[in-house]
Amino acid sequence: MKTTAIRIIGIDPGLRRTGWGVIESDGVRLSYVASGAITSDADDMLAVRLADLFRGLGAVLAEYAPQEAAVEETFVNENAKATLKLGQARGIAMLAPAMKSIRVAEYTPNLIKKTVVGAGHAEKKQVQMMVQMLLPKARFGTADEADALAIAICHANHRSSPHALALAQRVALAEAR
Repeated sequence: MKTTAIRIIGIDPGLRRTGWGVIESDGVRLSYVASGAITSDADDMLAVRLADLFRGLGAVLAEYAPQEAAVEETFVNENAKATLKLGQARGIAMLAPAMKSIRVAEYTPNLIKKTVVGAGHAEKKQVQMMVQMLLPKARFGTADEADALAIAICHANHRSSPHALALAQRVALAEAR
């Protein structure tokens, strides 16, 4: 019997710590594969930290071979410098899978929370509890890992939506050029 399971990596970008979580989605059934976090040394130059993040994600992508990726969209906060650094880490989080021809989707924090918990303004503890309920075998040591798994769950639920399909179509057209 041919399996229709799709392997998805969720990435919660951050310069200090980037969470990642890999799941398999077979229709409505979700299975935990692995999760972790990539850290960088705050004392290193920004370029070195971004390179560490890129290499770390590359290793995770090579080991777990996801077919699709999902990344949390950046929210703008009051500290412009911090927002810019987060945007650079997010760019790496999108670039690493794209360089391996993996489709990358983006989701807002509110949509991720609404999909996983049922409320767009859920607390981190609620997200962690629901991730544990949806993926009983999941073992995550940090909130970043739980968030990454929530992003992957969100993608599993929305990957076939008209918006996601239109995005995939645009990406395919751009790659064909």
